[in-house]
Amino acid sequence: MATKRLLPLLDRVLILRAEALTKTKSGLVIPEKAQSKVLEGTVVAVGPGARNTQTGEHVPLAVKVGEKVLLPEYGGTKVELGDSKEYHLFREADILAKIE
Repeated sequence: MATKRLLPLLDRVLILRAEALTKTKSGLVIPEKAQSKVLEGTVVAVGPGARNTQTGEHVPLAVKVGEKVLLPEYGGTKVELGDSKEYHLFREADILAKIE
């Protein structure tokens, strides 16, 4: 519900990062410092796309809402929307790959 209030501009993409694993398969609890940064996320909202400098039309984005993507370790702008989830804004060019 909170994501409906945020519509990214131009070629920006709002992504919900996946949760880090806190337990192993055998049930051992992983300390916070030992947890690796999650490099995967789900696209929550997309902007209309960057503008073509010659025609002025929007260039459509390669990702769509609901797709899973691979993210860089660093980058993006952290956004808090009121729910306790970790959202980040990335430019489309910063997204590394789609995960199928």
